[in-house]
Amino acid sequence: MENEQNNDLHGNDKKNAKHKASMQKQKAKVDANIAAADIERGLIVLLTGNGKGKSSSAFGMLLRSLGYGHKVGVVQFIKGVQLSGEEIFIRDHLPQVYFQQMGTGFTWNTQDRSSDIAAAEATWAHAEKLLKDPAYNLVILDELTYMLAYQYLDEERVLNALQNRPREQTVVVTGRGGGSALREIADTVSDIDDVKHAFRAGVKARQGVDY
Repeated sequence: MENEQNNDLHGNDKKNAKHKASMQKQKAKVDANIAAADIERGLIVLLTGNGKGKSSSAFGMLLRSLGYGHKVGVVQFIKGVQLSGEEIFIRDHLPQVYFQQMGTGFTWNTQDRSSDIAAAEATWAHAEKLLKDPAYNLVILDELTYMLAYQYLDEERVLNALQNRPREQTVVVTGRGGGSALREIADTVSDIDDVKHAFRAGVKARQGVDY
């Protein structure tokens, strides 16, 4: 019995020593990567893919940025007919956030290309204003990718505005697709996969979860 306990203790010591060595190696690698990242500037973050969570992630960054007292602007394309929780909260509790919506709803509902293009261009004017203002630390362009995919906005004009924004400003673009050129200029690209979704099982969209 005593020998078994000694063996167990010896085995645990070996596991602990192995774990410590592994963590030390990992820490050295992380520290080296942190030391190597010495460039200070804003980013272009693209949140894309077919999965749920792109806009949710962007609004998470909005709260993070506000926590540091940063100035934030949000321009939403496509969304706007049905109220969303983020819209309600921003309008009621975050008056310091610049918030603009296209307000036409989804393109498959409007079914009017000319009207959608006009709405997209009018909304993009708000985005361009923010992208020229160095006072804004974070700009969220929610569902902008659809405006490029449907060719409602001129791609070159959009990409130039993103690339020529103030150096310290970070912009977050969300939506499916958006084209290879947008991916190319983005500093960070997250492609969110659609593994499983309750809606396909007949479950209705949930208030506070889906909108």
